[in-house]
Amino acid sequence: MCGRYVSTRRPEDLVQHFRATEWRPEETLAPSWNVAPTDEVWAVLERTPREERDGDGTSVRRELRPLRWGLVPSWAKDVKIGARMINARMETVHEKPAFRRAFVKRRCLLPADGFYEWQQITSGDTARPRKQPYFIHPEDGQVMALAGLYEYWRNPEVARDDDPAAWLTTCTIITTEATDAAGRVHPRMPLALTTDHYDAWLDPRNQHPGELRELLGTPGDGHLGARPVSSAVNDVRNNGPELLEAAAP
Repeated sequence: MCGRYVSTRRPEDLVQHFRATEWRPEETLAPSWNVAPTDEVWAVLERTPREERDGDGTSVRRELRPLRWGLVPSWAKDVKIGARMINARMETVHEKPAFRRAFVKRRCLLPADGFYEWQQITSGDTARPRKQPYFIHPEDGQVMALAGLYEYWRNPEVARDDDPAAWLTTCTIITTEATDAAGRVHPRMPLALTTDHYDAWLDPRNQHPGELRELLGTPGDGHLGARPVSSAVNDVRNNGPELLEAAAP
């Protein structure tokens, strides 16, 4: 699974890298070295403007916008379900009730510097096992584009649709079998897409499940590095570049 990750890139840099055409400068997120479930995170997605949705569907805009991590299905009775929907397995994402509609219509990319995983280790025959956190990241330092889904949830307690409080937009990260250094730490990892798959994954007009699943066949190119880090990352209240410093395993 992926329960924590790092996202410190400036929105201006993300707009350029992902070729986004829509971003509101007033929407800002602080850099985070300890992104946790229910946090606001940067997402890249494509949408047809509301005023043009009755047309031929050719006008699609690529947006950079903050979403809440932890997908809340449109049919959910309570937003608390989102805390349990931070990941969607690649093998079943197209058929699970919580994700299958979003898989066809609402896909996104979640920029990350890397992610954390925990490995259970034991020191000595009688020592109690503990979980050692590792920071896993591209060795070349490039941004990761984690494959994700997003969904809208309508708050029934707000009367007007045009009230910003009426809608909550949330997201989830798709995971797959771990490779490279990640596979030595944990059996699962977030699935990162290569740049040549960005367009096909984001395009809301691409609604063929079989073709979409082919994009998720293997993790993105590039070798991953992994280094043990301090257990300070275990506490979501800790946040800063010092979390990435190598620690003795």
